[in-house]
Amino acid sequence: MPSPSPSSFPVAAPVNHYENFPVASFLCPPHLRPAIAAIYHFARYADDLADEGDASATERLASLARYRADLLAIASDHTHSGQWPEVFDPLREVLRLFKLPVPLLTDLLDAFEQDVRYTAEQRRYATDAELLDYCTRSANPVGRLLLHLYGISDALPLTQSDQICSALQLINFWQDISTDVARGRWYPTQQAMAAQGVLDADLQPGSQSENARRMIAAYANAARRLMQAGAPLACRVPGRAGLELRLVVQGGLRILDKIEALDFATWRTRPKLSARDVPVMLWRALWMC
Repeated sequence: MPSPSPSSFPVAAPVNHYENFPVASFLCPPHLRPAIAAIYHFARYADDLADEGDASATERLASLARYRADLLAIASDHTHSGQWPEVFDPLREVLRLFKLPVPLLTDLLDAFEQDVRYTAEQRRYATDAELLDYCTRSANPVGRLLLHLYGISDALPLTQSDQICSALQLINFWQDISTDVARGRWYPTQQAMAAQGVLDADLQPGSQSENARRMIAAYANAARRLMQAGAPLACRVPGRAGLELRLVVQGGLRILDKIEALDFATWRTRPKLSARDVPVMLWRALWMC
């Protein structure tokens, strides 16, 4: 696999979104850092097209369709539209040098389009299995793309990567209940709400619902088990990259700690990592393996 110098890549935009985990940090191998940043910005920008601003669902889907067309253009060694050069100029070089599996990138776009449609139609996820299926497209491709960069393709690491990424996606859902519900985005499934006797009103800011607490607690505990199942992967990746992956795992687990500290009432308060959490995460990361 080629090991180009960072200077051979067009410069990607800086990472300026809040995340629960490090993205292309100094811990990454220097020759992979620009590639990881390019993949992150491809996913982040598409997510913003689906989520941010005041565009209608029709406009969002049209933007995502143009975005997909640009991806397929550069994957075929053709010129992109020029609408998002800060995304597709760096990504074109990554595709060329690392032979990224393009279906993993289109899976991400499929998930973002699904988000737009579900929100526009006020559609709910019926079962937890359906929600996990969404994670296979919204989160798991990122981990598999990173393993591709590291030259890891065995079945067990891929499975563990999927577990980590799905857990991170689910943790994000339970962290963001207050903001998602306000925007008409519902990730607690109809199955789980019915099983715990949770009504829509129970997830509004003023609610003190014990049923909702039990539901979020069950979801958080399931996400923790999923993360712990995948965590051994972080001890298989060598060097600084392995330490960064351990910090990714610990970032997710730390948010779960904060959710628990709120007595699981994340529809009232959104937990968030701060600089004070970094020493805790680093200490735990160092002792994982």
